Amino acid sequence: MIILLCSLWGPLKELWETVEGAIWRRQPESVHLLDLQLKKHKPYFLSLFKNPPKSTEQREKVRKASTEGISIQGQQGARLLPEQLLTEAFILSDLFDLGELAALELLLAGEHQQPHFPGLTRGLVAVLLYWDGKRCVANSLRSLILSRHGKTFTLDLGTDLVNLTTRFTDELMAHGLTKQILSLVSDVSVTREFERLQKERGLGNEKHRKEVSDLIKECRQSLAECLFSWTCQSPLNIDDTLALIGHLETVTAEADGSLDSVNLALVMALLYCLDVSFLEQGTEDREDLLQAIPLLTERQYVAAVHSRLVDGHVWKLPGLQAVVRLSWALSLRVLSQLPQGAALVEFTEADEALADQALLGGVFLFLTEGILGSEGFRQEEFYTRRLHALITDFLALMPMKVKQLRNRADEDARLIHMALQMGSEPPSSLRKDLEHLMILIGEFYWKDPFGLELSLDFWCPSESLQHTSLTGSFLGVALQRPPHKQVVLSKFVRQMGDLLPAPLYIPYLRMLKGLACGPQCSHYCFSLLKSNGAPHGENLQGGVSGSPVSWEHLFHSLMLYHENLRKDVPSADSAQYRHPPIRGITPRELDGLTAFMQLLTTIATWSETARLALCEHPQWTPVVVMLGLLQCSVPPVLKAQLLHTLAAFAKSPEIAASLWQSLEYTQMELNEIESSCEEYPLTRAFCQLISTLVESSLPVNLGAGLRAPGFEPYLAFLRDAIFLPFPTRAYRRPAEKWEVAEAVLEVFHKLLRGYEPQPADFLLETVELQGELVPAHKPPGHSLMYHLLNDSPLLSLCLSLLEEGVRQLDTYAPFPGKKQLESAVLHCLSLLDLALQKEVVFMELLRESQSSVLVSPLEQLLQGVSAQSRRADHIINIARYLYHSSSNPEAAFLSAKILRHMARYPNIQSRLVGDFTHDPQAVSEKLLAGFVECLDNEEAQEEAEKTDGKYPEKRVARIRHETQIHILNLLITSLELKGPNLALYLLGYEVKKPVSSTNLQDPGVLGCPRSCLHAILSLLQRGTERRSGPLLTQQAPHLAQLCYQVIYQLCACSDTSGPTMRYLRTSQDFLFSHLKHLPFILAGNEIAALNQMSWLMKTAAIELRVTSLNRQRSHTQRLLNLLLDDQPHIIGSTSLSDHSRSVSGFLHFDTVSKVRRKLLSVLDAIDFSQEVPDTLQLDFFERAQIEQVISNCEHVNEQGHTVCNVKLLHRVLVAEVNALQGMAAIGQRPLLMEEVNSILQQVVERNRVRRCLSAKRHALQSWRSLVETILTACPAELIPADQRQLIIRDLLLDLHDKVLAEDAAVELMAIVAGAVFTLTAHLSQSVLSEQQQGAGLEGGSSSGFASIANSALHLILRKLLNFILCTGGGFQRLRAHLYGSLLYYLQIAQKPEEPDTLQTGVCMWERLTAPEDGFSKLQRENLAIIESYGTALMEVVCRDACDGHEIGRMLALAVLDRVLSIDRQSQWLVYLCNSGYLRVLVESVNQDDSALQALLLPQPPLLKPLYIYESKMALLTRVAKSAQGAVELLSCGLVSQLAECQVFHMLPENDSLRVLGQRDPSGFIPSPLERYRHILLPTLRLLQVILTSTTTQHQQGAAQVLQWVIVHSDTIQSILRSQDVSMGSLQELSLLTAIISKAALPGVLDLGQINSAAQLEFQGHIGRFQRQCLSLLVRLAGTERARYLKQIEESVSPGDAAEKREEMEVAMQQICANVMEYCQTLLLQSSSQAQFTVCLFMQWLSSLPGPHYVAVPSVSRVPSLGLVLLLLKNSTASFFHYHDTHTQSLAKLERLEQLAPEELRELCQGLVSGTGGVEKIPSVQRSVMAKRRLVQLVNNRAKLLALCSYIIETCLFVIWRHLEYYLLYCTPSDPKDSLLPEYRGESALRGWVWVGVCVCAQLQNDVASSFTEPFQRKLLEVEALYSKAHSHHTFIQALTRRIRGLVRHAKS
Repeated sequence: MIILLCSLWGPLKELWETVEGAIWRRQPESVHLLDLQLKKHKPYFLSLFKNPPKSTEQREKVRKASTEGISIQGQQGARLLPEQLLTEAFILSDLFDLGELAALELLLAGEHQQPHFPGLTRGLVAVLLYWDGKRCVANSLRSLILSRHGKTFTLDLGTDLVNLTTRFTDELMAHGLTKQILSLVSDVSVTREFERLQKERGLGNEKHRKEVSDLIKECRQSLAECLFSWTCQSPLNIDDTLALIGHLETVTAEADGSLDSVNLALVMALLYCLDVSFLEQGTEDREDLLQAIPLLTERQYVAAVHSRLVDGHVWKLPGLQAVVRLSWALSLRVLSQLPQGAALVEFTEADEALADQALLGGVFLFLTEGILGSEGFRQEEFYTRRLHALITDFLALMPMKVKQLRNRADEDARLIHMALQMGSEPPSSLRKDLEHLMILIGEFYWKDPFGLELSLDFWCPSESLQHTSLTGSFLGVALQRPPHKQVVLSKFVRQMGDLLPAPLYIPYLRMLKGLACGPQCSHYCFSLLKSNGAPHGENLQGGVSGSPVSWEHLFHSLMLYHENLRKDVPSADSAQYRHPPIRGITPRELDGLTAFMQLLTTIATWSETARLALCEHPQWTPVVVMLGLLQCSVPPVLKAQLLHTLAAFAKSPEIAASLWQSLEYTQMELNEIESSCEEYPLTRAFCQLISTLVESSLPVNLGAGLRAPGFEPYLAFLRDAIFLPFPTRAYRRPAEKWEVAEAVLEVFHKLLRGYEPQPADFLLETVELQGELVPAHKPPGHSLMYHLLNDSPLLSLCLSLLEEGVRQLDTYAPFPGKKQLESAVLHCLSLLDLALQKEVVFMELLRESQSSVLVSPLEQLLQGVSAQSRRADHIINIARYLYHSSSNPEAAFLSAKILRHMARYPNIQSRLVGDFTHDPQAVSEKLLAGFVECLDNEEAQEEAEKTDGKYPEKRVARIRHETQIHILNLLITSLELKGPNLALYLLGYEVKKPVSSTNLQDPGVLGCPRSCLHAILSLLQRGTERRSGPLLTQQAPHLAQLCYQVIYQLCACSDTSGPTMRYLRTSQDFLFSHLKHLPFILAGNEIAALNQMSWLMKTAAIELRVTSLNRQRSHTQRLLNLLLDDQPHIIGSTSLSDHSRSVSGFLHFDTVSKVRRKLLSVLDAIDFSQEVPDTLQLDFFERAQIEQVISNCEHVNEQGHTVCNVKLLHRVLVAEVNALQGMAAIGQRPLLMEEVNSILQQVVERNRVRRCLSAKRHALQSWRSLVETILTACPAELIPADQRQLIIRDLLLDLHDKVLAEDAAVELMAIVAGAVFTLTAHLSQSVLSEQQQGAGLEGGSSSGFASIANSALHLILRKLLNFILCTGGGFQRLRAHLYGSLLYYLQIAQKPEEPDTLQTGVCMWERLTAPEDGFSKLQRENLAIIESYGTALMEVVCRDACDGHEIGRMLALAVLDRVLSIDRQSQWLVYLCNSGYLRVLVESVNQDDSALQALLLPQPPLLKPLYIYESKMALLTRVAKSAQGAVELLSCGLVSQLAECQVFHMLPENDSLRVLGQRDPSGFIPSPLERYRHILLPTLRLLQVILTSTTTQHQQGAAQVLQWVIVHSDTIQSILRSQDVSMGSLQELSLLTAIISKAALPGVLDLGQINSAAQLEFQGHIGRFQRQCLSLLVRLAGTERARYLKQIEESVSPGDAAEKREEMEVAMQQICANVMEYCQTLLLQSSSQAQFTVCLFMQWLSSLPGPHYVAVPSVSRVPSLGLVLLLLKNSTASFFHYHDTHTQSLAKLERLEQLAPEELRELCQGLVSGTGGVEKIPSVQRSVMAKRRLVQLVNNRAKLLALCSYIIETCLFVIWRHLEYYLLYCTPSDPKDSLLPEYRGESALRGWVWVGVCVCAQLQNDVASSFTEPFQRKLLEVEALYSKAHSHHTFIQALTRRIRGLVRHAKS
């Protein structure tokens, strides 16, 4: 036997949700679900409220559950249950007499639901669930019956649904539903159930008792309403009707004589059962209804009911019997008038007798007391309609009875009059039926909660209308003959007033008061009283011509009273009660006057026309008379009534204004009589009057002339004389205490609500009064703010009232004045809320005014200590109202609002957390439970428009929703502050330990209470399992948006992120279940839908990042599949089990039915177009001024959007309209107001557009961050490269399509550009990695270049270029992203670095004839596309390169550089030159000089100028690489511009200590020397390229470069002399020697333009450069070489990559090569023949000869030939070393797959700086990196080999040239001739050489010994190894042969 989880609650709850969804919420697909549920639950309905029976078998089964266990549905295996639980189950089983298993289920469900009911045990929760299940059945049954088709009302449901419910309920009725319901209503009672529960301790705290009793009451009520609803729609059969009558016979009344709401429903059910009046309505289905009514079709039905009602048996409530009899009598009267009634004549004749019996039973009195007095009566519209029919039918169908009643009343009045005359008691047997009828009518129509205005039936728009301004169309129809019933009723009203006997005077006035309720009725009543008056007002005493019920009579009496009371003179005639006696008014007159004043009040309240007509009447002057009477000595009750009447008149602003003035002059006093009587009607009435006056109009200069103008005296009186003493006064009626508080607080609330702080309020103003200056009063709102912002008695009393309120509510017991107390509490909370809203502006203005007034912020005052509890618990008291949100939604709403204000202050937050948690456990639990309960509330509804008045339940639902919004905003605000904060506490995080140590659990697990986080998640999770997605997103979009935002904030905050994401991932599977429903599409609420998606996507991005970091691959994989999958999903395959499927198996790119990727469909949901409101069309206002006003009213709201404050704008514009003077302005006021309205509508629309754009930006930004996270943070292997490319392709194309649409909003372009940049970067990277992993890319793949087809790449390029062009002139920052994208895109076609195998010679021809590879093809096609855009694109890029934002310029320069590098046709170069942009760039070089100089200051400056300079030089270098470009640069004067730059002279000193001190600690900003090198090196490279490119015009280029060199010769020489050994200095030397070797040549000077003096100077410079270059050779190749190499080793730190060391090697070899090339050129230029050559080196090879040379200074030391020979030997040795490593690396490259992991690691280490970097690199990446490193090594060695080969060749040449000269042509000379060489021209160079004979011989020997055979073989081997392979034939062999020959020749 398996336990289903609580069959007595869970399934029934589900049933109710289905019924509610189908009938009340009208959800789609609900009819089918309802059908299933009804079939499933039919047994529940058939055996209503019957519990499953007990059985011994079940008992045994349960008893063994603690030892053998029991199976539970949804759980595996048997579960052992504790003994305690089983004991409780048996108690529950006995308590409710239900089966043991069912009891056990109920308890388990209670345990499961326990977190929802903090503070209750599982048993107590089970009791609640038991009754909740019953309630669900009863409510479901009621709803099903209400949806039936019938005679009274319709719910407008679909026919399928109505047929289903009608069929189902008919079956239930056939099975005896009525009798079941009646027996249940009798059996189930709260007291009986409570007794049973009390016995078994089944009742908990007050709240639990209240909830249980409410559930039981609701069950009974719903059951009774089932019968009522049934009889409204269709009648009961004979048995059921009799059973219902039988039940009502035994019914008793409550203590006050009224029926309870359950019995009331049953009475109404019977009245509808006996009702036939609906047949008069003549609806289209009248004939069908006639057939269905047993009254007309079944004779025995009528007979049975008739005999039952006529028999003499007396009911327990005779009044109730009378009501039923009257109803039956009226039904018989209707039947007798129908054709079908002829057969029933024996019954219908008895109608008169029955009516008489009913009257004898006091039917009207019982209707008033028993039925109208019942609290449930006014809550149901159809009760009201039925009673209206009963009353009007009696008056219309039984006119003779009414006449009898009147005659009897007249007779009784005579008897009473006679008794009074005789002085005896009137007879006791007088019947008062007519009086009771009048009172019934008055009471019944006086309250009209549904706004039906049924009393209109009593008014006939006939002759009375001729006296008024009303026309017949007042009723909304043209004048026509009214129905007969209406005529009869209006006649009744008029005739009853004619010759009215005295006892009926007050009842008649009370009846009129009831009939005057409503805007139309009040007008008719006013007209009646007006027409009743005497035509000219004479002969008032006779009472013949004027009715006593007329305005004329009533106001005349009032005036007489006033006069007499004022004079205080005795009057002769006091017999007639209408004429007042001396000094006062008799009680009888008092009642009459009060009744009249009430009637006047009612008419004045409802009809503005009547108010104005009465006030403007010249003779009556009611306001004056009433104010006069107030000053006379009349009873307080009458005074109070007079004040109420004045309050009704004050509803018209015109009357209110004059009333204020009159009040000022009256200076009425509220005397202390009230306190002694302990009753306060006058006080309450005064407060009501002031409240109405304040609302209507509050004059600023109130009381001017009499006193200092203003409201202050009234406010002081209200505050000090009414509000502050109210708690300490004595009250005869306890409720009145709260009535007084409510009345006075309402005034305060209105005053503060209408107050806006103004600067003028804070100035000390004075007014002149009777010749002296007195201080002026402030506005009342200002005074209230002052009292609320100080620890004043007013604030203390408000706070203690709040404390008292929450204490009373915590008792859950009714008490007198409860409603008024709740209302007073609302006003107090509103005051605090308003004060918190206005305090910021108030205090700012106060500070600015420099006033001496002191105030404190309210949030600080609220932290003060309470006088009652002696604890700082004010805020806690406010928060406790949330716990009562179910009974007091408005208090909870205001409480949440106040707490949200408080949450803005971080210092208060931590205190609040302390207060919330330090309190007793129970309070702390309650506080948390209060927040959770508000969030959990199922009745909350988000309404688009405010429908307050008509549907109170909708208003409450909206308030509940607003409360949830405030709580979520409170959480959001708090989460932004540092912990511990309120949000962390409410969301269930640790506040006393570190937040990150929190372990979130499901509610109930490990004692974890249900927190706001659980509530938010359960709100969001509803409906996620259905296809339609989370319900909240559709039902309450704004709420859902905030819920998602809270969750995002929790995931984004470092402290809460870990616990939250763990919980969401493991317990909830939150993200997957929500992301699968993206995109959310909400028609009509686009903004909320976009924001919901934004927060969800941002959270998903964090989740992907975190799971990737934590290597939780399955989670990452699952989310990626969901977002990127383009295959249709198989339903149900979204479980965790499908992780094994990788994306690749899943994303295979084929053309079978594809679905849209989730990411793309989200993008589709963001509409890039945005409708913008039209411009304002204004007739009166000036548009520019209005726009200015609008911009002045703008502010940044909480969400960070700039919006216009519409309320403020409205105030400004209305004030402007009001300020206009003159008649013309008054005439045009309606037009002006219309224009104001149109401006406001326009502004509202503008605000909406701004919010909409902001939401789109937010959504797009979130989408972008999600895409970027997927591409960057997720492990690359989860999305294979081919899939990655296709995904990026789809995203890029879609993005471009959307942004390039004509109507796309420009505001979104920046985000799109950023996304395009990232996507293109990843596309480029992906293609690159695919190539590196070697996927056959040499044009082999058929689709094109890589996995992504060429056509797709071309499409992307075209769209990218279109995007660049469509941005036009502005948006340069945006284009920077696009240039970046273009650069990444063009990088795709860039050929990767290939290893130089030195085998080029063999396959050069093959290369030339080989087919075009993929790279070249793509590059060619790219160029064709770019060129197809013509000069438009060139113009945009060139313009951006020359001007604008720095990053934009750099990237535009880079784009130009890249395009020029692939532009074989030089179209872009030609455009650059011809359009003048190149000249602009060249001229800007000099302009950058000052910015560059600033860069060399010691303090780290901004590096922008440096970056731009580098980009510019890179572009110019690119231009200079073509001869045409180089010539163009020279003609633009580039070199001369560079020569003028002063920055090159500012070489910083390399003082390493000082440099370290200035270093940027982050290491990002380079030292001054490094910055200088960043400026110098690009220039040197550019000059080098110019020298290389201008071969044809070599002389011109070289001459200009030489000039630059000479201008900056000081700097250059100090660099050449520098001893610094670093990468930078070596690069400088390498580039400088290269330039000098090409430019500093004697031949460059032979241009003839220079005069001889300058030429001499130039020659001096050149000589100096030559010497310094040769001394460099000494350093690098000679004696200092070893020291140099050691320094290099030391300068390279072990953490650096190996690349650096290799680069330094290359630089050293390059310098040697450059110097040797220089030597070679000098030798060749001096002469082509050896005998005239210049000798550069001394003629010895080994040690220095003799002592003479020592004296020569080292600078001018001439190096010896031995240096060259040493260089030759070293280079040869290096060559072989490099060759070996080159060969080894090539071999490794070929067998890369077979390399050992250690070797791979070692290779990667060469590219990674730092030690532990390699370990983190995945294995796939390692092999890619190793390959890159090997290619780098091979190419580095190839470069070194080329340099070594070149050095060997030039060394050989230099040695040969010198040997030839020394050994063949030189004549020995004496060393004494010249000790120091001369320094003049070429002769000086010759002068270096003094050759002794012995020296020559020595030289010859040395050469012979050095130039040995093995060495010569080695040299030839170099040629064989390198030159042959390179098809680059060197002269090594020839030179070697010649040197060998020279040595031999010399020897011989």
